[in-house]
Amino acid sequence: MPVSIMASSGITSLYWEVFPPMPTCRVYCTPVYEDGHLYVLGGCSKTGLPLETVEVLDVESQTWTVLPSLPTPRAGAAAVTVGKRILVIGGMNYEQCPLSTVEIYNSDEGKWEKKAPLCQPSMGISAIEKDGKVYALGGMGADTSPQALVRLYEPAKDNWVPLPSMPTPRYGASTFLRGNRIYVLGGRQGKLPVTAFEALDLEVKSWTRYPCIPSRRAFASCTMTETSFFSLGGLQQPGPHNFYSRPHFVNTVEMFDSEQGIWCKPCRSTRMREKRADFVTGSLGGRVVVAGGLGNQPSPLSSVEGFNMVKKRWEFLPSMPTGRCSCSSIQSNNMLFVIGGVAQGPSSAVEALCVLEDI
Repeated sequence: MPVSIMASSGITSLYWEVFPPMPTCRVYCTPVYEDGHLYVLGGCSKTGLPLETVEVLDVESQTWTVLPSLPTPRAGAAAVTVGKRILVIGGMNYEQCPLSTVEIYNSDEGKWEKKAPLCQPSMGISAIEKDGKVYALGGMGADTSPQALVRLYEPAKDNWVPLPSMPTPRYGASTFLRGNRIYVLGGRQGKLPVTAFEALDLEVKSWTRYPCIPSRRAFASCTMTETSFFSLGGLQQPGPHNFYSRPHFVNTVEMFDSEQGIWCKPCRSTRMREKRADFVTGSLGGRVVVAGGLGNQPSPLSSVEGFNMVKKRWEFLPSMPTGRCSCSSIQSNNMLFVIGGVAQGPSSAVEALCVLEDI
């Protein structure tokens, strides 16, 4: 049932749908969404070990089904759907080492099959599917160094083809597909947050560098709207200009205007109302939405706010039923799913922020 339909600000167009909990508590799991079904793959258990468990939620009937296990237990993998198949790429194994293993699940047959492995083991890959082809970008290698690798997989040929490398090696980056370009923002190089903003043109197979994200923040979140890219919140760490300061949560909002090709000058009115890091973000109902995460409170946040793209200001939205950080998330149609994560420990909660359709 929908909960907290009305917020104090009078916003009534978004609400939380609470689904039955996953059979397995997990964090750092990998979600994919296909035709009304939410698949949740792998992740870390309560004991911190990678899982082989695969579960699928039928969104309409709100029922979970346990599927055949991953042949290779893993956490932090990348996954995409290719038709009715799910391709799972890389991740981390029991020894906390990156994997080169690639496996595909055929939902019609209900079976897993091993496919051509990556040329190098990687975790923290960003993956995008377009026109039946899969692009795997970046990652962290076995020597813990960030990778600039870009790899193209064509299922019919079952092989990986190298494409021009990213100008900036990184893992855990935010990737977005717009037209024939894959945009890559942020990510990490070890403990160092990356500010590079780059795009790969899939037609001419070349990279374009855009102005960097103005400020360097760990555990920030990025999202894209029709006209802009956003870099939100995070943990500000000591640097050359504030060497003696302690790491602190920030409510920073930086917006890149795609038409002008510049980062807009931030102002006080565009800052989030709450300081937060390690949270979920998306673009829903004409708003940029942020949910949960860590802030200055002793437990994970449940607060949710949205940046109204028309009024250019933040408004509080209905709170998350279960406050969490380190969640996995995926957006489809008019739903932003928030999956697992950490509450007091690894969580089994699955909730979705939804657009309230006109009756």
